[in-house]
Amino acid sequence: METQADKAVQLTNANGTSPFVLVCDHASNRIPERYGDMGLTPSERLSHIAWDPGALAVSRALSDILDAPLVASTVSRLVIDCNRDLNAPDLIWTLSEATRIEVNENLSAEERAYRIAHFHRPYHDAIDTLIEARRDAGRDTVLVCMHSFTPVYLGVARPWPIGLLHGRDSGLTVALGAALLAEDPTLNIGWNEPYAALNGVTLTLEKHGDARGLPATMIEIRNDEILEPAGVALWATRLARGLNTARMALVGAEAV
Repeated sequence: METQADKAVQLTNANGTSPFVLVCDHASNRIPERYGDMGLTPSERLSHIAWDPGALAVSRALSDILDAPLVASTVSRLVIDCNRDLNAPDLIWTLSEATRIEVNENLSAEERAYRIAHFHRPYHDAIDTLIEARRDAGRDTVLVCMHSFTPVYLGVARPWPIGLLHGRDSGLTVALGAALLAEDPTLNIGWNEPYAALNGVTLTLEKHGDARGLPATMIEIRNDEILEPAGVALWATRLARGLNTARMALVGAEAV
């Protein structure tokens, strides 16, 4: 029997009053018991290769401030990456940065199908169910995909404390960037950094936002900014203000 701890997805504040819906693809470094430690050291399992450190903490704080629903995966991306298309070569990682994930090499078709059915599909089904329920209730939805990134990748420093990514429609992302810069003109915002949609890293944004014609954005925060409560609180409050301002700008533009 599946227990609460075994569930692949966690939905909190489903009835939140906010127009924003928060999703966190890489919220957890949990490796289900059937996979042991995946041949990885404790430090590797705690590192960014296994999840997005700090992303869930900011997402929860933002959910509280905005009164927004939050959907989060509870499984490490090393088991399966919920932000990758089912045909993507990195759906199940065999090399993450410089770390070989040997246990994922030469997976059987049965194991691949198991991971999709038990971890990937339930996560996306939960997002679908939430958004469709909101639509049926006549509620607006603005999708916000929350991530974090490592300060140094393959020896290259990443200078931006925050990156903003967009899918087909850049409207919300542009408005959010403008709102953040209006509050702090010195803020170094990475536009489509450290990745862009062309890198195949925006499945959730495209599948649940673009495909429905919803305003949507993907936020990447450098994880050294959000490893302590003070940083989490700073970014959650900053993003809450920015998202509200951005949405109002879009609503105003549509009314003209």
